Amino acid sequence: MTPIASDHAGFELKQFIISKFPEFQWKDEGCNSLESVDYPDFAHPVATAVAAHADNKGVLICGSGNGMQIAANKHPNVRAALCWNKEIAVLARMHNDANILVLPARFISQEEAIEIVIAFFKTPFEGGRHQKRVEKISITALS
Repeated sequence: MTPIASDHAGFELKQFIISKFPEFQWKDEGCNSLESVDYPDFAHPVATAVAAHADNKGVLICGSGNGMQIAANKHPNVRAALCWNKEIAVLARMHNDANILVLPARFISQEEAIEIVIAFFKTPFEGGRHQKRVEKISITALS
């Protein structure tokens, strides 16, 4: 199952993505309406699910994408990437091994969201010279 969540600003885009990609067998972690909510309440369950399984990927959506990305990246082994076009999504996967796609609902169209989701989930991590860089992301304290 692929975890997905949004806040109120991303609710409609989340529902659209779920309807367009049923093959992902989404686990909808909320929110469930346009009523104002606090984005961390929905980012943390997705990040926890992704962190628990090395091959898992997830999707988070809020107005700008920034809040969801910041909250998700507090979790170990999570690399949440804010992607506003397919090129950024491809690079986030290839170079950063991003495992959570974060979408800025107020700044992209539904058509752009489709392209971004496809690019993110179809692009493999390139490894090689990028592997050691990704490993350095997990450092918890810098000397």
